[in-house]
Amino acid sequence: MDVKKYFERIGLEMPETIVPDSELLRKLHFAHCTTVPYENLDMIRGISASFEEEDLYRKVVEEGRGGVCFELNGSLGFLLKALGYKVTDYAARYLRGESTIPMRRHRVLKVEATDGVWLCDVGIGEVAQREPIALVEGLEQEQFGETYKLEKEDFLGWVLWDLHKGAWRKFYSFTEEPQLLADYIAPNFYCEKHPDSPFNKQEMFSLKTGEGRITLDGHIYKEFKKGEVLVKELSDVQMADAYAVFGLKYEV
Repeated sequence: MDVKKYFERIGLEMPETIVPDSELLRKLHFAHCTTVPYENLDMIRGISASFEEEDLYRKVVEEGRGGVCFELNGSLGFLLKALGYKVTDYAARYLRGESTIPMRRHRVLKVEATDGVWLCDVGIGEVAQREPIALVEGLEQEQFGETYKLEKEDFLGWVLWDLHKGAWRKFYSFTEEPQLLADYIAPNFYCEKHPDSPFNKQEMFSLKTGEGRITLDGHIYKEFKKGEVLVKELSDVQMADAYAVFGLKYEV
C-alpha cells in the first residue's frame, strides 16, 4: 500500500510524523466517507468483490471507486493498520427498519488508538456516523447534529442507537468475535446474488458531506442538507452526470 497516495485519494495531506491517535483517526474517518462513495455498481453489473488488500487498494485508490460495507471498511482497516492502529473486524446486524433480527451482513471496525478505543464505520449509505464513535457504554455522542450511543444487550451484544425525531432507535449491533476475510464471503454473496437482496437491483450510491449526504437510487437523485432534501428524477441522458458526481462511469 502506498499510504501517501491513499491520503491523496481522500483529500488529506499526509503528516510528516504519524501518531495513531484519535485526532488523526477522526480526520481519516470523515475524509474517507466524504470522498469514497458507498456504491453497489459491481453488484448490479454482476462483478464479484474481492476483500484482499491489493484489490481494495486498486479499486479505491488507483481506480477512484468506492464499494459496499465489506469493501469500504475493509479498505479503511488496511490503511489504519498501515498507520499503526490496531484494528479488529466484526460482523454486525443492521437493525434500522427491521421488524425481526436479521442475519449478520454488515462489517464494522474496532480501532484501538493511543488514546482510546473507537467504533469506525464508513460503509453505510444512509444517515450514519461521519466520525468514530467512542466504544463506551451509555455515552451519548453528538456529531454534525446527530446523536449516537452504545448499549449492551445479552443476545445482540453491542447495540448502536441513533436519536431520530426525539426517540432512540436501534441502528446496528455486533458481538466481539474477530472476523477473518473469509467470514465476509457468505454475507456478501447473499448481497450480490440472493433474489431478496436489496443491493443487486439498481443503483444505491451515497456520499457523505459536511452538511448531510448525496444519494442516487435508480433514477432518483437526492441532496440532504441541514434537514432539507432536494429530490430530482433523472432522465437516462442525465444519468452519466449523476454517476460522475460519485466518481463513476455510466455504461448503457
